[in-house]
Amino acid sequence: MSDSEVAANEPKAVLRRYLVSAREALVWKLEGLSPYDMRRPLTPTGTNLLGLVKHVASVSAEYFGIVFDRPFPEPLPWFVEGAEVNADMWATAEESTAEILGLYQRVWEHADATIEALDLDAPGRVPWWPEERAAVTLQRILVHVIAEINRHGGHADIVREQIDESAGLNVRFPNIPDQDEAWWKQYHARVEEAAKIIQTRE
Repeated sequence: MSDSEVAANEPKAVLRRYLVSAREALVWKLEGLSPYDMRRPLTPTGTNLLGLVKHVASVSAEYFGIVFDRPFPEPLPWFVEGAEVNADMWATAEESTAEILGLYQRVWEHADATIEALDLDAPGRVPWWPEERAAVTLQRILVHVIAEINRHGGHADIVREQIDESAGLNVRFPNIPDQDEAWWKQYHARVEEAAKIIQTRE
């Protein structure tokens, strides 16, 4: 194995690669949409694409910021005491798309600096977690945030598909069968039919 291969498989490098992939995939789900489609709620709990990006930026700023005594330098008013519930999960009419995406970019620049500066076993503390598990390491937070972003990336997949039927893992690798619209309609019908057959048996 070459030196470059060894470096690419070092634990921090692997975690960073998965982190970058997840955060890029999430923001890619906004590509080509109107401001309305980015923002409109498509579940009963209000899930929307730009809100997911705002939320991920917000929590990432905290996890790679105050947890390691490296606070993100910008105020996040939706996190202050007395802020509206769920204010980090949607963009108001006063918040532009460019503002949310700019925040997302700056958060990741700050996070990357934290990750670069610290070893995986560097200690931190999550003040909003229960005391018995508030003590953490950079490695644990990397795993936690990767899981968090991928969870919301799954939400974004479903929301985007409801908007315009676009689907895929990321811009480089869709990770779904390369079939035409007719094939997908037939596939959908087969899945529905199997569900109906089971329903009649139970």
